[in-house]
Amino acid sequence: MSDQWQYQVRVNLGDEFAEVARNDRNNLAIKPLTDILARHHATLKSQFDAFADYVAEAEKHGIEHFPLYKWTKATIEDPEKVGKHIKSFTLYVDGHEVYAKEIADALESDLQPLVGGALVTRLTKHDTNPANNPQAPAHLR
Repeated sequence: MSDQWQYQVRVNLGDEFAEVARNDRNNLAIKPLTDILARHHATLKSQFDAFADYVAEAEKHGIEHFPLYKWTKATIEDPEKVGKHIKSFTLYVDGHEVYAKEIADALESDLQPLVGGALVTRLTKHDTNPANNPQAPAHLR
């Protein structure tokens, strides 16, 4: 049954590295991370930037077509949540936000040695099973 789900790997970066990863991906300070990502044809994008892009796209094309607009807009306007999401990065593989379990497992395995250091403070893997993913509150949908 779990074969029907796709997966996504996320990393949290240390304060001093998050801004570098958002703005200067070729910086040597994050090379241990970017070298691993390159081997997996992966890139990273901060969740804050992804949320801001979603809001901008919704505002450009009509918020009525974007069911998570209110929740996402509220998130990027909350300073406490900004601090959390600006350090959290989604890993895209071959341009895809979600991918096969085998791909996620390999990426997770190669990143594991970096976890707990100053660069990568946390590593998580998520699946697309709706039962495992919280939904936006009804008043923000």
